[in-house]
Amino acid sequence: MKYTFNLKEPKSDKETLILFSCYFKNENKKFVFSTGEKIMPENWDFENRFPFVNGKKKSKFVQSIRLQMNRYSDLFLETESLYKRINEPFTSKNLKKVFDEEFKKAPSGKNAFFDAYDEFTAEKEKGKEWSLSTIKRYKNIKNILEKFEAARKFKLTFSKIDETFHREFTSYCMDDLEHINNTYARNLGLFKTFMFWARKNKFTYNDSFVGFKKVERVITNQIALTIDDLNKLMQHKFESEKLGKVRDVFVFACVTGMRFGELSLIRRSNVTNDFILLKENKDETKETREIPLTSISRYILLKYDYKLPLIANQKQNKYIKDVFQEMEYNNKVQKVTTKGKENIKEEMFFYNRISTHTARRTFITMMKRQGKSDKLIASITGHNDMKTLNQYYQISEPEKKEAMDEVFNVELKLKIV
Repeated sequence: MKYTFNLKEPKSDKETLILFSCYFKNENKKFVFSTGEKIMPENWDFENRFPFVNGKKKSKFVQSIRLQMNRYSDLFLETESLYKRINEPFTSKNLKKVFDEEFKKAPSGKNAFFDAYDEFTAEKEKGKEWSLSTIKRYKNIKNILEKFEAARKFKLTFSKIDETFHREFTSYCMDDLEHINNTYARNLGLFKTFMFWARKNKFTYNDSFVGFKKVERVITNQIALTIDDLNKLMQHKFESEKLGKVRDVFVFACVTGMRFGELSLIRRSNVTNDFILLKENKDETKETREIPLTSISRYILLKYDYKLPLIANQKQNKYIKDVFQEMEYNNKVQKVTTKGKENIKEEMFFYNRISTHTARRTFITMMKRQGKSDKLIASITGHNDMKTLNQYYQISEPEKKEAMDEVFNVELKLKIV
């Protein structure tokens, strides 16, 4: 398809607008779009439909005018090529949408990119496709994108989601926000999920995002409790009733492997003598999980009449640290995180490494240490991906020593020569 540029008022003695135009034969329709650029008719080459670039008739602003005109022609060719590649009809409506978005012709206060993002999240929430934690994560991504737009002065439009955006966004997240590899990799994955939705729903046909590569995820060193830690935790008498309840909830999660967000799903009606029957909250298509009850989990359920004393996850995370601080878990441990290719080491108190997620990690680690199969553990925790499950498994120093002693401390008389 051919395109051209014309003047709005070719016979004017004043500056006039330069118009981009092309003809959609299948629609029998001429598409006309104002470039916003103006030029004196005397500086316009009517034969070639372009500003004079040489001679006395050349405008002193010809270079900037040409650059702006090239933006329109380049985007037109790029869009036409994209529609051919994906075998979709290229229409005047499609072109107007792209031009409006790129050249800021949308009504004041409107942003097609974020309007689409809001529609995406609303659709998922209404369809009950997301858990509360997933909803929170996508709201956080939108917040990050808005801050990125302001900080890097990078107006977000669908047509600008390319490698330049990818480099800038990676730099912003890892340099400005100081995200570690795992945080950035997760957030980029969520962003790409939105972009796939936008493409499917024809908000864009730009597929550059498909090739965006995440920084390499790493298995970070985390804390998992031992059976001795758990016994000490259960036997400790807290003066504060609040901390006692926080401890009970934490221990219950340790011995069931349940996510903190799943604990609120427990009712008397879904508990039998031997199992908690849990319908997956994150994926309604999954079969009901059967989580075996032990003497400890059964005792805690009966103590609270099958309604655990839950508080907000943020508060539970804070108070569980207070629990371990009171128990004098004051030894220093090293936290190692990875940012790009750099390992960042930080010393902190043991109690500050504890969170609600430590309970689930403790369950998996204890089961693995006892030689239980991944398939069995996953049937309780609800994991589909064994690789993800094994990232929870934390090998302790005593466990490594025990293993080496079993191999090398054999009764052999060795002579040192």
